[in-house]
Amino acid sequence: MSSGAVKEHRERAPRSIKVGMVTASTSRYEAFRRGQRVFDDSGDAVYEVMVRKGYSVARYGVVDDDVKQIRDTVLRGIVEGCDVFIVIGGTGVTKRDVTVEALRPLFEKELLGFGELLRVESYRRVGPAAMLSRATAGVIRGAAVFAFPGSPNGAGLAAELIADELPHLVGLLKGPDHAKHES
Repeated sequence: MSSGAVKEHRERAPRSIKVGMVTASTSRYEAFRRGQRVFDDSGDAVYEVMVRKGYSVARYGVVDDDVKQIRDTVLRGIVEGCDVFIVIGGTGVTKRDVTVEALRPLFEKELLGFGELLRVESYRRVGPAAMLSRATAGVIRGAAVFAFPGSPNGAGLAAELIADELPHLVGLLKGPDHAKHES
């Protein structure tokens, strides 16, 4: 796509974007179930970036590293009108890391460039350990869905990488008629 076409798409992009987010973490979920206060530094980092960019953000709390819980939460967010949904955590290589397995079968299209770009930027910061991230993104039922790393630094970096491009992406997913109806 030429830079002129990108500029044109960005000019027609929606101004209002609803972002849903949830953190997938067994330890945080268990603490929540025990009635303990749950600190979510990674979720806070993503939330701050999205709010700073002017997006409406709905936090869906914490879920277990469980395929069904992750899927149910993402699909509920999409049904509730989220244009973008972010799952924080579960993108590593341990047996408990199942976010990618939860989302990838639902992708109508996979956005491989997100994971590639995140790993390149992570490599610049942490070196070869960046290759251990399986962060990815795709389209589910017309919404952009991202699987972010669970660390605060990784989640914050991922949020910064996508934040400015979300209006363009959402505009493409909603189609050319959307901008006409948003005014």
